[in-house]
Amino acid sequence: MKKKLLAMLCCLTLAATSLAGCGNKAAETGAGASTDATDAQTPAASGGDMKIALITMDSIDQHWVTLNEGAQQAASELGVTVDFLAPNTKDDAQQIECVNNAVAGGYKAIIVAANGPDAISSALKEADSAGVKIVYVDSPANVDAEATFSTDNKAAGTTAGQEMIKALEAAGVTSGDIGIVNVNAATDSCVMREEGFRAAFDGSGYNLLETQYGEGDAAKSQSIAENYITQGVVGIFGCNEGSTTGTGNAIKAAGNSGIVGVGFDKSDAIQNLIKDGHLLCTMAQNPDVMGYEGVKAAVAAVNGESLGGKVTDTGVSVIDAAGLGGGAAEPAMNSAAASQEWKIALITMDSIDQHWVTLNEGAQAKAEELGVSVTFMAPNTKDDAQQIECVNNAVAGGYNAIMVAANGPDAISSALNEAVAAGVKIVYVDSPANVDAEATFSTDNKAAGKTAGEEMIKALEAAGTTSGDIGIINVNAATDSCVMREEGFRSAFEGTGFNLLETQYGEGDAAKSQSIAENYITQGVVGIFGCNEGSTTGAGNAIKAGGNADIVGVGFDKSDAIMNLIGDGYLLCTMAQNPDQMGSMGVEACVKALEGESLGGVVQDTGVSVLTK
Repeated sequence: MKKKLLAMLCCLTLAATSLAGCGNKAAETGAGASTDATDAQTPAASGGDMKIALITMDSIDQHWVTLNEGAQQAASELGVTVDFLAPNTKDDAQQIECVNNAVAGGYKAIIVAANGPDAISSALKEADSAGVKIVYVDSPANVDAEATFSTDNKAAGTTAGQEMIKALEAAGVTSGDIGIVNVNAATDSCVMREEGFRAAFDGSGYNLLETQYGEGDAAKSQSIAENYITQGVVGIFGCNEGSTTGTGNAIKAAGNSGIVGVGFDKSDAIQNLIKDGHLLCTMAQNPDVMGYEGVKAAVAAVNGESLGGKVTDTGVSVIDAAGLGGGAAEPAMNSAAASQEWKIALITMDSIDQHWVTLNEGAQAKAEELGVSVTFMAPNTKDDAQQIECVNNAVAGGYNAIMVAANGPDAISSALNEAVAAGVKIVYVDSPANVDAEATFSTDNKAAGKTAGEEMIKALEAAGTTSGDIGIINVNAATDSCVMREEGFRSAFEGTGFNLLETQYGEGDAAKSQSIAENYITQGVVGIFGCNEGSTTGAGNAIKAGGNADIVGVGFDKSDAIMNLIGDGYLLCTMAQNPDQMGSMGVEACVKALEGESLGGVVQDTGVSVLTK
């Protein structure tokens, strides 16, 4: 991605109040800024030029520069102004000053990555009292906001720890001291990363030393890491970009490639240290997505939309020496060309739903890039026997790997076990079975289902409806992904006055699902939830046919039919997954496994967005 940062002069109002600590950098749109999250509907900007302040921890780290690029792209699309007001260095007083300057400068919204949960809370509360909308990116403070777009830092920290353990054990090292270089004890995102990292070592033979703080400064972090090295550590973890760069530089300076360095964030310096073998890997976030979605949320909030304080995980990927070259919107695992033209079979639940068609498109694009072949072998309809037949055909056809979205956890397990016994590599996309696989790329369906329920409750309560029956249309009782969506959806209604009816199954068929929804409507339901594309389309069509727009329809997946039903007001929203990422990342994982690399059964959440009118 070509990154260009154009520093512009402060507006006159802000210049009168701005001190040296806070910049006002309105960046040009990055040429390659990610629009992965543009699955979501883009809110229209209100009339006139809406001014939004973007205040990150500093303006130097590449992480924040990339976040700003995503924000500037959204600003350009929506016709609003986003000023990058971050201080030059991490400093609570300077960040407070930036918030105060934004309020004094008449900004309608502040998008902020807080240095810590409490340090700038008073300033943010004053901004909120002045009518300024607050949106968090990367790191929240302890003040209610319209929305938060960040990484699940604790889970990502655990992944970092697991990667270090795997590398150490592969080298025959099962005990020893581990050093941790963090930013400070107050930055919530980095504290959570450390907490997750430490959790990975519970019950192991390793000893995690007392954390040292480098304030995110690469030079300070290098000194800390050098001290750790003199103590004979076997591994060092850096909790952010500066910490990781310092760690890698220390290992490089010591000439000790036996120390395993693992870190966070993605920059040119970090990638070069990984490439040269001085760092094992880094946890790469998606800051451009945070910035892009943050601006969209700010515009929606200023325009009067209630976002409910929703927290969205923008995802993370493990980038190692084999995985360099992938962009933030499509997390990389191995973008190097394959050593031979491996044959990969892609077997989804059916070949008709747009979700699977899009997943196949992502797989085909990555296959072309890597020089392998992917054959889309899905049955025409959801049927266990046909899916088993597809698996057997792939084994008989000499395919080296199978990417599969299983109809259910057990139905095709025997066929998959036979495939594994024949030496075929298995990678799951969307829905796993109860057979060990190289990797799984799917949505956190339970969390997404709960979000769907919360969206329905908000809409019903906004219309004055606090009780009534809710209908649920699922695919079947065995498809794990959809079962988890329903479980999450039901959990959202615990303790409410609503009554969730017994689930009805339409096998993902739009016509069958429409009949089920029509029956629900005759029972007087106030809302209907569809668990997949066909279920959602059927629910929307039934509400449309009944002419009853008061019924709140919420669903899953993204298709032209669903988007039209949302646009026409027959569905409130849908939970949009990223099937193209599942397909692309699945092919990368297959190639990686076939080239002899152990993926350890990693499970990667490929994210979800709420698409509304």
